[in-house]
Amino acid sequence: MSDSYASIKKLHTSLPAFQPPISTSALPTIAFLSLLGFFVLTFLFTTLPKSRLPIPELGTALFASALAGGGVVALFCTLGVYV
Repeated sequence: MSDSYASIKKLHTSLPAFQPPISTSALPTIAFLSLLGFFVLTFLFTTLPKSRLPIPELGTALFASALAGGGVVALFCTLGVYV
């Protein structure tokens, strides 16, 4: 049992440190732009004329929701709450 633990420990120490795919210095900019886009699209969503088929409304709402989710995660990571 300790033989496998020692080999795993050796493998763990030989691996490189984790590097995030997005630089942590870019997170405040990503958070700001995503949340700004969310607020703009939310304003646009509330001013769209009502139509029989809600395709434009649905697309705008889905894109705004995705921007809000990404912006909040980037904001949390900027503040040190890694989610």
